[in-house]
Amino acid sequence: MLERMDPTDEASQAGGRRDAAVQAPLLAPTDPDAVELVAAITGGQPDRLRRVLARRPHLARAAVGDAQQARSCLHLATDWPGHFPEVATTIRLLVAAGADVDAPFVGTHRERPLHWAASSGDLGALAALLDAGADAEADGGVLTGGPPLDDAVIFAMLDAARLLVAHGATTQLFHAAALGMTERLRELLTLDPAPQQDELDASLWHACRHGGRAAAAILLDAGADPAFAGFGGVSTRQAAEATGDTALVSLLG
Repeated sequence: MLERMDPTDEASQAGGRRDAAVQAPLLAPTDPDAVELVAAITGGQPDRLRRVLARRPHLARAAVGDAQQARSCLHLATDWPGHFPEVATTIRLLVAAGADVDAPFVGTHRERPLHWAASSGDLGALAALLDAGADAEADGGVLTGGPPLDDAVIFAMLDAARLLVAHGATTQLFHAAALGMTERLRELLTLDPAPQQDELDASLWHACRHGGRAAAAILLDAGADPAFAGFGGVSTRQAAEATGDTALVSLLG
């Protein structure tokens, strides 16, 4: 499993639905209940999950792991690489049985199930979580500490990003750049205070990564640096070149 590097200690899980998460049972991965839960959830076996929850409904609130690192049942349903069979039904069953839809991962970061679904582009899981009331603005992004839209854009899951935006997620400059939302870009560029240089440069990189010629032109006019070193060893120019759009590359000078 690719480590998802995630959420928080129990002391920070206060208020609202998170009260349930604080009191959730913690199961070792080898616990028979944990083994049964993982098999039913990741194996796409809703009937098996129904039987488990009928016998022990409190398991919907369980976390699997230890005091240093543990995943809720909804994290199990959205764990990398995601796209488990019957995931939407699985999520509905768990939420109906009391699973906390916004429970943070227990560990060094705070990713919620919605972050995990976003970062793997699992639209079925994402839609089910949003329909169940998951907070599209919840913090916890693995690289930024921000909302699930950060993860969707950073991991290039633009269909997931669009779904989050359709459900009301707030778009920041780099989100709008990646998604080609030129009106929103112009709006954000007129705000006071104006975006910082690093925001402009990062947003141009995201626009170029996704072939957003119009977005790139707007950002260049606003002062974004086409020579930005970029992310992951990929410069803005290299990101543009990878799209095969020679007109986009030419814009960079």
